[in-house]
Amino acid sequence: MLKKIAKNRLGLFGLVFITLLVVVSILGYLITPDATPNANEIHLEIALQKPMFSVNMLQIERDKQIDKSPLWSDLWSGVQASQVLVPVAEIRGDSFAIFSKNGLLNWQLAEQPITKKHIIQRTYWFGTDRYGRDLLSRVIIGARVSLLVGFMSVLITLFIGTILGLLSGYFGGWLDSLILWLINVVWSLPSLLIAIAISFAFQEKGLYQVFLAIGLSMWVELARIVRGQVLQIKEMEYIQAAKVLGFGNGRILFKHILPNILAPIIVVCAANFASAILLEAGLSFLGLGVQPPTPSWGSIIKEHYNYIVFDAAYLAIIPGICIMLLVMSFNFLGNALRDALDVNMK
Repeated sequence: MLKKIAKNRLGLFGLVFITLLVVVSILGYLITPDATPNANEIHLEIALQKPMFSVNMLQIERDKQIDKSPLWSDLWSGVQASQVLVPVAEIRGDSFAIFSKNGLLNWQLAEQPITKKHIIQRTYWFGTDRYGRDLLSRVIIGARVSLLVGFMSVLITLFIGTILGLLSGYFGGWLDSLILWLINVVWSLPSLLIAIAISFAFQEKGLYQVFLAIGLSMWVELARIVRGQVLQIKEMEYIQAAKVLGFGNGRILFKHILPNILAPIIVVCAANFASAILLEAGLSFLGLGVQPPTPSWGSIIKEHYNYIVFDAAYLAIIPGICIMLLVMSFNFLGNALRDALDVNMK
């Protein structure tokens, strides 16, 4: 199947981009310039700086010792900084000038002169946001949030849609009528409105609520497709033979029917992954998704969309381009999977 996907250039692009983004998301805080939790190191003095901005930083040791945490914890949650970084505007012998809203303030080290070990240079490749945080770091951690929300939402969609579709198509009768009625009711409402309604039902907002809100709003399409596939397959000879041999309904559903309808399920899940990322971005933009200071692409756009008309449009454009590329990649991959799994294609 991978060879067939590789022949489709757009599908190959989608697969490569998604794989690269997954690797970057897993590495997370190990590769971000700002490894603090949620990439939330604030320097108001250097807010709204352009991409490729470089500045010298004065390192000041914290009074309180930071306990070391396990590597897996640092990889997932970030590392508490053991030093305070102060942006330095100018070094003058044994003294230096730091950025301030009121201009430059002169500081002097009382015990010893400034040496190279006190100063490091930091480059902000994507610039800084309105709070002086590193935009590149927040985009990387935001990619992890988007992929995680998409993955968990698709799992919920896969479970609900597949089970209801199998039951509806296989048993028919009143159960089929009931599930079809539920499908039509949910189908008549926009997914975003359903997700917003479910989000309002939770008192606290966070990742788990976003998983449920998106997952419970996108299972309808998968259920309809699974039901249609089951209606076709259950009339075939090998299913009738399984019934004659006395196999149970559960065995027929999960060992004989489900493996033969995996191809359309995989294609729909790829499309649902893209839809889940868009829904998460929309909910975060509306303030109903991932809550600050946790970064997500939608929340980054929300914080900076008003800068589009000014000279800092990149703050909203960069995460917007990331959303566009990721959604396009899943759509390209879904189309390639459809062609690769279609038995009617040569």
